[in-house]
Amino acid sequence: MKTRIQALLCASLALAVAHASTAQQTDLTHWPHGDSPAEIGKALAEHFLTAQAGKFSGYPMVCTWYGALTFAQIAHDDDLRDRLVARFTPMLPGGAEADRMPKRHHVDDSIVGVVPLEIAIQTKGLPAYDPRYLEYGLSWADRQWAPPQPDVAYPEAAVPLDNLQGLSPETRFWVDDMYMLVMLQLEAYRATGDRKYLDRDAHEMVAYLDRLQQPNGLFFHAPDVKYFWGRGDGWFAAGMAEMLRSLPADHPDRPRILKGYKLMMAALVKYQAADGMWRELIDHPEAWPESSSSAMFSFALITGVKHGWLDAATYAPGARRGWIAVTGYVDQNHDVTQVCEGTGKKDDLQYYLDRRRQTGNLHGQAPVLWAASALLRDGN
Repeated sequence: MKTRIQALLCASLALAVAHASTAQQTDLTHWPHGDSPAEIGKALAEHFLTAQAGKFSGYPMVCTWYGALTFAQIAHDDDLRDRLVARFTPMLPGGAEADRMPKRHHVDDSIVGVVPLEIAIQTKGLPAYDPRYLEYGLSWADRQWAPPQPDVAYPEAAVPLDNLQGLSPETRFWVDDMYMLVMLQLEAYRATGDRKYLDRDAHEMVAYLDRLQQPNGLFFHAPDVKYFWGRGDGWFAAGMAEMLRSLPADHPDRPRILKGYKLMMAALVKYQAADGMWRELIDHPEAWPESSSSAMFSFALITGVKHGWLDAATYAPGARRGWIAVTGYVDQNHDVTQVCEGTGKKDDLQYYLDRRRQTGNLHGQAPVLWAASALLRDGN
């Protein structure tokens, strides 16, 4: 009898340990020492503001500024928000640093409108609200869909300008665009509630899904470049997650976008390496672990699990392992390490495998902030 009781106790203990282990694997609220999203997010946001925001450097800075602002909002850090706003103010039209703003009709330049729009959203109703932020941000969003002008160049445009069929003249069908282009229109919708911005976005995303997503769920860098470049796919993953956060349940394009999102997330958990990271070329295990794409994929998985689009038992373990792995690439200076350098499209495998690893590149700082915010976010 004693032996049988001991066996039952051992079995019960083993079952309890197994349940505890499973619960820990799917837990997105408790973290090992040094991996807290509140601590990581605060450190990276402060580092960006004090050391990296002094000179406007294009879309990576915009994406990091947006990440720092959203972190400040979710963390209820009004002081951080106010300092981020004050640092951007001289860049408004007529300001001392206005000449730093980009001017091309190109997705990489137009995304600058995201920052003033996010500032308008967060400061609405506050004594410090300034209508210039909304006006400036909307000017970029509206320009992006304005009818093409004969005297305006649209670099890398990939659709006939005389037959856009509802797409932006800036459309080029690079995988990166589904964050660059999407976020500007999404922020315009979030700031105004005007459905036209959302409809533009959804129509554009469906066109990109149909053109770039492959049966395995991943995305080519471009129709003529058949490689699954990590950060390129990361932009699309993050863009879909952001889109689904704002797209109403009854929107006619939501089922198509959700289908593409789920197909990609299923692929990502298959390609996640044992160390929790994804590779610089997703389907090449010999490629090096890359931090910016891994942070983007973690953000997309975290967002899906927390909103209920993804089954927690299946996807939360990958989201948790991804976040913990990525935090290991934040160094003592709060720079993100092992970030793939800026990368254009090229139909050459060795070109992608040879991309350099960088430290402190804002392509990496930004998505770590997004992922930290996603982990702390309660609502939409």
